[in-house]
Amino acid sequence: MQAAFDTSTDMITFGPQLSLRGVRMHFGRNAEIFGEGEDAEYIYRVVSGAVRTMRFTADGRRQILGFHLPGDIFGLEIGDAHTLSAEAVANCDVVMVRRSCLDKAASEDPAATRALLALTSEQLSTARAHALVLGRKGAGERVAAFLVELAGRFVSKQELDLPMSRADIADYLGLTIETVSRAFSEFEREHAIALPSSRHVVMRNPSALMHYQAA
Repeated sequence: MQAAFDTSTDMITFGPQLSLRGVRMHFGRNAEIFGEGEDAEYIYRVVSGAVRTMRFTADGRRQILGFHLPGDIFGLEIGDAHTLSAEAVANCDVVMVRRSCLDKAASEDPAATRALLALTSEQLSTARAHALVLGRKGAGERVAAFLVELAGRFVSKQELDLPMSRADIADYLGLTIETVSRAFSEFEREHAIALPSSRHVVMRNPSALMHYQAA
């Protein structure tokens, strides 16, 4: 599906003293929001749905570097071009703000500069956390760490409606779909989670998942 323009406007808040008005757009499932190598003209915030940022290796394998949920900002680059691609995981709305507006605000207001640095630092910390997950040896450890981290981002930390598929999770964790599915089944057998459906996860015993991470 193609992106659809919405005449309504919305805001992206970068910090207590920096909010910029943008344009809301709708993207259908699997629609590309921007591609690797394209000019980084906009900064984006997820309003609804979810977005994945990714790249493809030389042999064509997909590597997902991040999942962005409502409220998350993505597409912020140091250089002039996007280093990753972004796609809608499912139907989603995003707000787009021109990067030139952010650059102008940062050049005129020290508070805006601090807000931008804080956002950059936060995104760097997220990337480091992902690297630590990938450094875990066991597949169960990786999947457990993913569920615990994701639960912390949901309003209800006990019941999660996963926007991403098992294939998405596998490409994020550097595993196969079958390995991810086996890990979910094992967690369910151990009563760490319940799976009323493939996308609905009930966190029955988060401490048990913590045990997998520590194993």
